[in-house]
Amino acid sequence: MKGILTLAAGCALVASVALAQTPPPAATGAPSAQDFVNKVALSDMFEIQSSQLAAQRANEPTKAFASQMITDHQKTASELKSMVQSGKADASVPSDLDSSHQKMLDKLKGLNGADFTKQYCKDQVSAHKDAVSLFRRYAKGGDDATLKDWAGKTLPDLERHLEMAQNLER
Repeated sequence: MKGILTLAAGCALVASVALAQTPPPAATGAPSAQDFVNKVALSDMFEIQSSQLAAQRANEPTKAFASQMITDHQKTASELKSMVQSGKADASVPSDLDSSHQKMLDKLKGLNGADFTKQYCKDQVSAHKDAVSLFRRYAKGGDDATLKDWAGKTLPDLERHLEMAQNLER
């Protein structure tokens, strides 16, 4: 009987230590700081470059949206670079699009008129859904305090962008 009680107490102790530990960022759904910075930088680059195309090729309401995306995403790209370069965020910023974003941009470059506008709007809705999810997860469970705070402050703008993109698509 004494052995069973000792075993039970030992199991309870191990369980309490395991429960007391803070889950790692991956368990909260938040990416690492470097993954967050990579995704944000790639998203900003795609938003800016695709919106520059839209400013030339799309209908008037879409051109107005594209102009706002260029302004807003240049601002977030600049803020992100500043945080990283000043050492406030422990990460590095990619300077070129990855292959998946480049493929999306190349597809847009091959379109004109209504086909271009439809694809651009579709890409904007998708990209902003991804961005809202990313920023929301990082704001809740990110591993870099500076980036976490910035994600929380930037999230409302991205939610507004998503709403604007969804309204364009209608």
